[in-house]
Amino acid sequence: MTEVSRPHERPRRLRATPALRRLVAQTRLHPAELVLPMFVRDGITAPQPIGSMPGVLQHTPRSLVEAAREAVDAGIGGIMVFGVPRDEDKDPVGSCGLSADGVLNRALGSLRDALGDDTVLMSDLCLDEFTDHGHCGVLDDHGRVDNDATLEVYARMAVAQAAAGAHVVGPSGMMDGQVRVVREALDGAGHQDTSVLAYTAKYASACYGPFREAVASTLTGDRATYQQDPANRTESLRELRLDLAEGADMVMVKPALPYLDVLSDVAAATDVPVAAYQVSGEYAMIEAAAAQGWLDRDRMVLETLTSIRRAGARAVLTYYAVHAARLLEG
Repeated sequence: MTEVSRPHERPRRLRATPALRRLVAQTRLHPAELVLPMFVRDGITAPQPIGSMPGVLQHTPRSLVEAAREAVDAGIGGIMVFGVPRDEDKDPVGSCGLSADGVLNRALGSLRDALGDDTVLMSDLCLDEFTDHGHCGVLDDHGRVDNDATLEVYARMAVAQAAAGAHVVGPSGMMDGQVRVVREALDGAGHQDTSVLAYTAKYASACYGPFREAVASTLTGDRATYQQDPANRTESLRELRLDLAEGADMVMVKPALPYLDVLSDVAAATDVPVAAYQVSGEYAMIEAAAAQGWLDRDRMVLETLTSIRRAGARAVLTYYAVHAARLLEG
């Protein structure tokens, strides 16, 4: 009988028991690293389910506060709020997003009053929810997004959100120069302590489809002229350099799973906190596969979130934030 050569090294020894695996784990997931995106819709009297995102709701102003309290009690690190105005309140320049009486700014005020500094209150700083054309900026006479005219609106929007109570504003429109304009506007209005989370690498992804339902988007066409091309990797580092020079306190990669290589690049190139957004399409894919019995939903949730952390994210925006926090707490 042939003698079998014995291995000189045995990596399996460190996988032998759950306790050993916990001891040597290189990446740990904690509820405080998770941020819950939430939607508040004007003109509804009860929370509305979002068909393409099972379990996610468009909240009323009241139910938003209740759900936010529940999320904070679960130990998550923050919430990111998106406003959904009534159709009749949308216009070409997104005026509803600037008004103190607009759905988003009212919600931010209610959340800050209810939660104070118990969580990190983030606000989406973009026009797509508030414009009747659905683009992230103001359009010129030819129907193209006017970068510099949009910046003027972003500056006013940032101040309105900070005044309403946001700890962090997230300019997500991918306009050139947006971080500088937002930072200067905040400082000029006395909001020096309000942080800027730059959507540094936001790709023109197919993964945003369910989100468009969630915010009742009226977009026609696409956003390829301002969001990044999925074929490109290194331009994210150019965007990173610019955002840091303009005053970003944190930076983000969006979506997360299809762009883990970009996330790793960005995390390696900066010493500010890096976030990643597990977007609506990523959520919907897990939910659809789990509904068919094709995978273990809870294991997949924790595995995907761990992979995003492993790639370099310090914080993860995910619709699973509360569910994952409960899984992690046993």
